[in-house]
Amino acid sequence: MRWWFGKRSAGMWRGVCGFGVEHVPPHYAPLIGAEAAAEQVRRWWNAAEIGRAVAEGLVVVAEVGGVVVGVGQRGRRGDEHVVYKLYVDPGFRSRGIGPRLIDALIGHLPSDADRLYIEHFVGNGRAGAFYEREGFTVDRIEPSASGDPARGVVWRVRRLA
Repeated sequence: MRWWFGKRSAGMWRGVCGFGVEHVPPHYAPLIGAEAAAEQVRRWWNAAEIGRAVAEGLVVVAEVGGVVVGVGQRGRRGDEHVVYKLYVDPGFRSRGIGPRLIDALIGHLPSDADRLYIEHFVGNGRAGAFYEREGFTVDRIEPSASGDPARGVVWRVRRLA
């Protein structure tokens, strides 16, 4: 397994975008519907968005044999540090990739960062259970503008040592 972080590869964004196109719709369609899942890809997994995040050093990638098998991306929401993407190819789950992505993202936070937030849809119970195991506790739940409870956003926080 090879790990990339940030600006290491100028063409890295292509593999990350392809990963999103392949894995996000089948993961999210059962949770939030096919159109909302497709919208996630259009908004957050496009060349401009991913290219910017890679150029800013906010993306970590796990690859096997030249194929992206895991992606993590952090960013900011006001003063808070947030993980906005954390995905592992279903065929590579339960191999420690998710925790290693989180550790890599934490390792690149500023030294004065005292907490990290992560968000997921209410309907994504698998993600919620994983984040709990990784030390993230529920901070708040924001209802969805659509009125669909499954599309509400759970915000979790992990205090950093």
